[in-house]
Amino acid sequence: MATFQALVGLLLLLCSAVGATQDHAVCNHIKTTLGNDTVQPTESTYEALSTENWSQTVWAKPACIIQPSDAQEVAFVVSTVVNWNVQFAVRSGGHSVVPGAANINGGVLIDLAKINTVAYDAKKKVAVVGSGLRWKEVYTSLDPYNVTVVGGRVLEVGVGGLTLGGGLSYLADLYGLVCDNVVNFEVVTANGKVVNANAKSNPDLFWALKGGANNFGIVTKFTLKTYPIHDAWGGVRVYSLDALPALFDAMYKYQSVVNKDPYANIMLQAFPTNASIGAILNIVYLKGEAEPEAFAPFRNITPLADLTQLQTLTELMLAAPLPELTRVNWFSSSFTTDKTLFNTVADIVTKAPELDEIKNLTAGSLAFGWQPISTSAVLAGNAQGGNALGLQAVNQTWVVLDVGWWSPEDDKLAHDYTLSMINKIDDASKKSGHYVDYIFMNDAAADQAVIESYGQKNVAKLKKTARKYDPNQVFQKLASGGFKLP
Repeated sequence: MATFQALVGLLLLLCSAVGATQDHAVCNHIKTTLGNDTVQPTESTYEALSTENWSQTVWAKPACIIQPSDAQEVAFVVSTVVNWNVQFAVRSGGHSVVPGAANINGGVLIDLAKINTVAYDAKKKVAVVGSGLRWKEVYTSLDPYNVTVVGGRVLEVGVGGLTLGGGLSYLADLYGLVCDNVVNFEVVTANGKVVNANAKSNPDLFWALKGGANNFGIVTKFTLKTYPIHDAWGGVRVYSLDALPALFDAMYKYQSVVNKDPYANIMLQAFPTNASIGAILNIVYLKGEAEPEAFAPFRNITPLADLTQLQTLTELMLAAPLPELTRVNWFSSSFTTDKTLFNTVADIVTKAPELDEIKNLTAGSLAFGWQPISTSAVLAGNAQGGNALGLQAVNQTWVVLDVGWWSPEDDKLAHDYTLSMINKIDDASKKSGHYVDYIFMNDAAADQAVIESYGQKNVAKLKKTARKYDPNQVFQKLASGGFKLP
């Protein structure tokens, strides 16, 4: 028996060595064509690039990091790694906390950072945006034209992952989610071809990419609709944790309006493990009009600090605080509007015993984000042609629990405590009859069943599309990180 185990161990070691040799061989082969755009572990820039992802939980050591400059170079890389049967991952901004989604141990990391142009077409009212950009670069490029796009709210997030996961925007009530406002995807498919996916060309792929993540190809450019929105009113109001009951009451009133002002957006964030930070209300009104009536439920709650003002939308988003955390994970839950359920969820996110356990971790912290989603956002997306998400056209809330900590030894504990809290929220919403079977990919943990939540019909359609454009399952087997088709 001992001899057999030794042989198995030796075989595994040999397989690992062969795999590593194959990885380095393909990196050397690609480097002969792309030169300095291929970064290997011996080079000075490798360490910074391999640890560029936002959370240390997804830092990795790829055999090489390739930074193609356009779709043709991406196509060459895809064809090569497929021919050599080498694992790979794709990174846009690296904000994902899902291991393997945007970095990889061994194999090839395709870093899209050099596909970074913004081209505005005033006549067509679109912007062609490189998938290696972050939203800050997109917005500042469009500001001179007094237009914007339906894009991310956190400016350091990459364009690619957010858009392919659905994407929540301050413009959602007017125009739908970020993915709904793509009019063309430039995509490199599994066979190394560059294709366009839009309403007329490859329409099945066009639909699938609106929420289907990295399961169909590598998007190199997004053509996004632009809108003449530039000036806004809003900003951050800071409250003590003692104000949370009043804030939840106000949030219920705000979300219960039948025909909510679509120019008004709000998000409540609070840090129940850290009273010194308290609660933060992000307020956005997409017109240059101060204190609009939509926010009346919050007027009588006195903040500790009020930074709302008339400013550009980009300035407003630039001012939003972004905590510096070492290791991060998050979980998502969705439910419809109900006062009793709101109170129950409020108790869970502020009083659950798991919060004390998280505080006891080294530098342990938890924040929750309360994100109102109105019926109009879903209907606006449907009017744009629809997406793969299977959203219900009802007023709802997407809650996210963000957990942060310091030590790798606490990874499992941080995950399990936060999972326990999100399970309590799901159980409460199911018991009350207000559960929404949808998990927002951009706020989801790796072990949440995101694509399954799109519904059986949409999942079947996604699988059919994948069989057509990726019959050998390259983006399931060789690019195995991220949220895969069930």
